[in-house]
Amino acid sequence: MTNSKIALITGGSRGLGRNMAINLAKKGINVIITYYSNSTAADEVVDEINQLGSRGKAFQLDTSNIKGFNAFLSQLSSYLKSETTTGCFDFLINNAGTGIYQNIVETTEEQFDEMCNVHFKGVYFLSQKALPYINDGGRIINISSGLVRYSFPSASAYACMKGAVEVFSRYLAKELADRKIAVNTVAPGAIATDFGGGENKTNDKKIDFIANSTALGRIGEPNDIGGVVAFLCTEDAKWVNGQRIEVTGGMLL
Repeated sequence: MTNSKIALITGGSRGLGRNMAINLAKKGINVIITYYSNSTAADEVVDEINQLGSRGKAFQLDTSNIKGFNAFLSQLSSYLKSETTTGCFDFLINNAGTGIYQNIVETTEEQFDEMCNVHFKGVYFLSQKALPYINDGGRIINISSGLVRYSFPSASAYACMKGAVEVFSRYLAKELADRKIAVNTVAPGAIATDFGGGENKTNDKKIDFIANSTALGRIGEPNDIGGVVAFLCTEDAKWVNGQRIEVTGGMLL
């Protein structure tokens, strides 16, 4: 692993995270993923990464449990020291997350806190604690959502946290400038994955609405996002910094 760049993707065992991992591996980047509970799915992704000629590794991590970050990073550091000359990695991709569909009047404090812990507080403090392990000149990519720009009922708690992450990303880009670490957000639109109960794969009425609301006329697929994230980890993207890149196919223009 010594001579290759290394990416760390949270929530890399399925959906968008899995696709990001595969696209990064196709570019010769070694990939470390985290998973919440499905170790079998994580091992399958690692196998795919290895088959593509890159090096894969998976660690369990609950990104909503900030108190567990020090132990995770200690484990990660031990692995990196055994595999690299620097004990560091190059690209942090904060992707892990869950969703809820709940109107504002029905959203509980517990649900709100869950969204905050996973999508904002977890991203904030994992980034903070990971900074000593990121090589100068590296990249941080935070996954946001098209829902920050356009609004649909029942997504307020989730979208608010993604909005906070976009602000955080700009501040990170400013404060990490002296280390030449570029920070950007990628904001996917509606994607056909299992996220949020998998409605974007199973609800025909919703799928038709999304297709009719999107300039390119269809719902998104994971590969529409993974390639963009992989691009941001290449030298071709070295001058992209502090940006929100929406990848929605032109939804609700």
